[in-house]
Amino acid sequence: MKITDIVVEHNAGSFLYSTDRSKLDIPFIHNFLNRSYWAKEIPLETMVESIENSVCIGIYSDDRQVGFARVVTDGATFAWLADVFIDEPARGRGASKFMMEFIMGFDFVPGLRRFMLATLDAHGLYAQYGFKTPARPDRLMEVLQADIYLTKNKAG
Repeated sequence: MKITDIVVEHNAGSFLYSTDRSKLDIPFIHNFLNRSYWAKEIPLETMVESIENSVCIGIYSDDRQVGFARVVTDGATFAWLADVFIDEPARGRGASKFMMEFIMGFDFVPGLRRFMLATLDAHGLYAQYGFKTPARPDRLMEVLQADIYLTKNKAG
């Protein structure tokens, strides 16, 4: 069984956290990500493919999805936390902290050599779970195409 197929669920506060991709509200996720600063105008097909190849976490309250995150990982050495969001009406009730506790509790996380993420404004949240500025940023490199979805959508 692939790591992306493992289903884990947990109730915390008034929320259900689940890795069951069949529960995901794809239009809800796409609507949010499509307006986000990090995935603005992401094509639906691209987003669906990213979900199919990641460990996805849906956050639910009163039988509707209120948040999302995905972990891109090999399950053994490396992971990247991406596309994290809590819908505005669900904020302020601990959803993001419960989500991080859920993710950090995955069986494969303690064995990872590196777990990374990028954030504009949630450093305080992630620091509570051990994330910090890279120890050796001079060793990190990237190919960044920040406006790739905008460019693709304009090209046709």
